[in-house]
Amino acid sequence: MLSLFCCLFAAKAQITLDECRQLARRHYPEIRQYALIQRSTDYTLSNARRAWLPQIAFTGQATWQSDVPGFPRQMTGFFAQQGLDMPGLNKDQYKVQLELSQTLWDGGKSRADRAVTEAEAAESQRSVDVDLHALDGRIDDLYFGILLLDARVAQADLTIGLLRSNLDKVRALQRNGVAMPSDADAIEAEALAVGQQRSQLEASRDSYRRMLELFIGQSLSGKRLLLPQVAEPARSEPMRPEQQLFDARTERLTAQERLVKTATRPRFGLFAQGYYGYPGLDYFGSMMNADWSWNALIGVRMTWNIGAYYTKRNTLEKLRTARQQIEVQRDVFLFNNRLEVADQTGEIARLRRALADDDRIVALRRSVREAAESKLRNGVIDTNDLLQKITDEDAAAAARSAREIELVKTIYELKHTINQ
Repeated sequence: MLSLFCCLFAAKAQITLDECRQLARRHYPEIRQYALIQRSTDYTLSNARRAWLPQIAFTGQATWQSDVPGFPRQMTGFFAQQGLDMPGLNKDQYKVQLELSQTLWDGGKSRADRAVTEAEAAESQRSVDVDLHALDGRIDDLYFGILLLDARVAQADLTIGLLRSNLDKVRALQRNGVAMPSDADAIEAEALAVGQQRSQLEASRDSYRRMLELFIGQSLSGKRLLLPQVAEPARSEPMRPEQQLFDARTERLTAQERLVKTATRPRFGLFAQGYYGYPGLDYFGSMMNADWSWNALIGVRMTWNIGAYYTKRNTLEKLRTARQQIEVQRDVFLFNNRLEVADQTGEIARLRRALADDDRIVALRRSVREAAESKLRNGVIDTNDLLQKITDEDAAAAARSAREIELVKTIYELKHTINQ
């Protein structure tokens, strides 16, 4: 039971790169864009569907006209002889109208509007995908930066321990009259210098950890970052979100082309008008008296915007040009992506070759340092020679540790470059 508890506690005290990526995506403010984009799209599509609902318009107007229809003068005289007063229409006219219209066919405009809305939403979502993919790269840089600084701090601790061990040995030799006081001073000074470097490394590591904490939204206190175990991708074909963004932009332009074409088609619909005012539809009756009357009108209406043909060709050519620009941007992106893949693949091969020799170099440096310690005890070499051997071993070990982390980091960069 105790061992199980210890294992669970150790697991909680660790965090992986994948966990940091997931936490950062959930905590990053832009993740809320997905829900906002979907909500905005739903509203727009709902409005587009309501274009087929009956439309009701209420209007009122009062006008004065410079002239109105009237009877010829001869007829007015004739009516007067018959004792009829026919004043004609008044120049001031009034109308309160209610109109109901129902679209029968809109030339495909509402369907094209919905397609444009959906294409724009898809483009916005793919744009967020690109930003979140870039976020993964930023998390990787911070994570591996912390691992590299952890390794350098650990190596500094080993070097300080080695220097203090030799300092004790030199002081023992000094008490026996074999070593000079300056020998101990030199080793102690080197230990203090390495300690200063360690403090600077710790400060940099703490800064990196604080930045990573801001990204993932939780504290890393007491947690150790694990070096990922990763294999080099078998394929180098990119599956980047930028490619999907280019596709979404092309789809949006295609939808906009359909919308432009619908502008040149006729539209048909039913309408019904009812108004109360003067004059009514019975002009003859309105000429005889100025009373307001109820009037109704129902029919079929066709509208055809011929002026849309004036700009149709240029607008379509503009959209086709925009599509060509997107294809150029796609080709440039893929070209640069291939360059990055080639560079990173070559860097991985170089690091593997160098890492294969690092273990041997560290073993040889350790052997030389141990021999120097033996020679120092026998008075064959001085302290400066030993310090040089310790420095050489420290540099070899630090290079080996850094190269191992750099190899994993470069593999992750390659996976990020091709999004695999």
